[in-house]
Amino acid sequence: MRKNSKKLIALLGTAILAMGAVAGCSSSSSEATTAAATEAASEADSSAAETEAGSEAAAAEDLSGSISMVGSTSMEKFVNALSEAFMAKYPGVTVTPQFVGSGAGIEAVTNGTADIGNASRNLTDEEKANGIVENIVAIDGIAVVVDPANEVSDLTKQQLSDIYTGTVTNWSEVGGADAPIVVVGREAGSGTRSAFEELLEIEDQCAYSNELDSTGAVMAKVASTPGSIGYVSLDVLDDTVKAVSLEGVAPSEETILAGDYFLSRPFVMATKGAVDEQNDLVKALFDFLGTDEGKEIITSVGLIVPQE
Repeated sequence: MRKNSKKLIALLGTAILAMGAVAGCSSSSSEATTAAATEAASEADSSAAETEAGSEAAAAEDLSGSISMVGSTSMEKFVNALSEAFMAKYPGVTVTPQFVGSGAGIEAVTNGTADIGNASRNLTDEEKANGIVENIVAIDGIAVVVDPANEVSDLTKQQLSDIYTGTVTNWSEVGGADAPIVVVGREAGSGTRSAFEELLEIEDQCAYSNELDSTGAVMAKVASTPGSIGYVSLDVLDDTVKAVSLEGVAPSEETILAGDYFLSRPFVMATKGAVDEQNDLVKALFDFLGTDEGKEIITSVGLIVPQE
């Protein structure tokens, strides 16, 4: 009886050892399987990324031809930056812009001599009735600035127009100190000047004391000249000058997007029919504008990305 008990205990021990060995093998096998699966998944992800990159590269190589854009002179800086970036991404594509005015751009896309008509304004009802679609791609905001010591902090649209046309020549006429107004602006041909004058409807009527050739020059002149007033793109504002509210509204991206600040306008890339009805090149250009890279181009030239 004692001998049988010893045999039974020995058998049980052997069985336990065998089970442990099986379990160990099973565990090792499971770990190996998991590691293999993880490695396979990683390789699959890498392969998918390479395939996607390869597809994009192939698409860039396959896309070829030309895009013609005609229109607004105020959009020149933006359109040139967009064209250069797009052609760098798609070497087989040539983008040819012409800057002859918004009206001419809409006319060109209407009669089919241009793929895109660039307009620095909203389209008219008549233009839309001709099948032209208003694609707003950016918003331009202009800030009116004075020297930091100036007491005036708000102007009406009429007061601003009167100052720039020479009807009002002293700050006391608009609630400020008894001091002459020094009217500073950009040089003829400047997109900012064109936009400013168009929005105030005072084209070719301004009485400038100083016409300067850069935004930086305008900022420096206003900052250092008592009684001066100037206009600059919204994105360059700093504390060397004071931004004036217009009709009680301060210039900001938020007030411009809300339509509350009147010294702003849309930049339109008009097409004959909807974008999805255009050729592959034009559709690719609009797709590019919607990417992070495209939006960065918009902001890099001082414009605001419109809300979707």
